This record gives sequence, C-alpha cells and structure tokens, in this order.
Amino acid sequence: MALAPGQTSESFIKEVDDNLRRSQAEEFAKRWGKWLIALAVLILLATGGYLYWRNQQAQQAAANSEAFSAILNDIGQNKSGDAGKRLETIAGNANDSMAAAARLTRAALSIQDGDRATAIAQYTQVTDDSGAPQAYRDAALIRRTQLEFDTLKPEDVIARMQPLAVKDGAWFGSAAELTALAMVKANRRSEAAQLLRAVAADKDVPATIKARTAELASSLSIPAAPAAAAAPTAPAAR
Repeated sequence: MALAPGQTSESFIKEVDDNLRRSQAEEFAKRWGKWLIALAVLILLATGGYLYWRNQQAQQAAANSEAFSAILNDIGQNKSGDAGKRLETIAGNANDSMAAAARLTRAALSIQDGDRATAIAQYTQVTDDSGAPQAYRDAALIRRTQLEFDTLKPEDVIARMQPLAVKDGAWFGSAAELTALAMVKANRRSEAAQLLRAVAADKDVPATIKARTAELASSLSIPAAPAAAAAPTAPAAR
C-alpha cells in the first residue's frame, strides 16, 4: 500500500495498527457480544438472589430468636405445654447454633417428663451435628453419656470421655467423674481413685462435683467386697 501524500512511515503504521485493532474489536463483539451480555445478566441475577437470600436468612434468624425467647419465658412460668413441638420447629429451620440450643432445651424438657429416649435422641443429634458449636456438642455428649451410662460398656464410656477428661478442660470434672465410674465398673479401682482425687483437688471444678468425687475416692480406699458390686449411678452434669 502506497503512502498518502504527507504521510510518514510511522503514521502509516499507526493507522494500520488502529484499523487492525478496530477490526478485531468488531469481530470479537460479533462473535462474543451476546454471550457477554448474557453473562452480565446472570451475574446481576445471582447477586440479587444472594442479597435476597441473605435478607430472608436474617429475617428467619430474628423470628427464630424471638420464638425461642418466648418458649424459654413460657418454661420459666411453668407453661411448657407444646414447647417440645415449637422447639422442634425451630431446630428444623434455624442456623446451627440456634438449632443446637433448641435441641438441648427440648432434651432437658424430655428428662423432666421422664422421656429418656427422646432426650437421648436430641442429644445425639447435637453431638452428630458437625456445624453446631463445639461447646454445645460437648455438653450434649456429657448428658447423653450420663443417660446411657448403665447400658454402655465401661470401655465405651472411657473412650467417649477421653477427649473431655483432660486437666484444665472445660468439662474435666464431669468427664473425669464419668470416666472414673466406668473404671469402677471395670474393676480398675486404683485408677478410678487416682482420677477422682485429681478432680477433687482441681480448683476450677464446681464444688458439687469436687464433694462427690472426694467422697467416692475415699470410699474406693476400702477394699472391694468379694461379690460384684452394683453399677454406680451416673452423676449430674457439670
């Protein structure tokens, strides 16, 4: 292509380059323009849907919190009535923390009503819920084990409590006490007495548990009778 009058090589190259870029842009727009518009629309729809979902979640959480507070208020006034069903509704559509709190509350009500099976089922759901706060799962495991203590093998109780029966742990008192009672059932009296003495000497353990464990540790210093002793009763929660 010949140069136009007054056109230098540099200006010619720039013109060709501009034309090439314009041509490529037009070709790109023809080929991908519709897809890019569709993608932009999808992004807008997804963003709007997410914001709507967040708003719905916030509204549901507020409703669940209000309903849970109302249930606790009714329980405090001895008007539990249909609290179990209301708690089940909350547990079914609330977030992990609220659902776990509702199940723990329902389990406590079931124990008051003498319904151990329902209480165990509620505690089991909390312990198996990986999304629930760990503190709730630990509390549920302690209480579930207390209710199932008489039906469990000593080694099963000890295995369950092993992660919690650690010095300076939040559940050391309750978990160690259950572990010691399982050891007594397994005729491991010396180990049980040693663990109970550690609980009784721990300043962070609640006074009620310290008193029980100290008394039981003292009783274990007496030689066991030849006949098999009755299985010890599971303690109250920490």
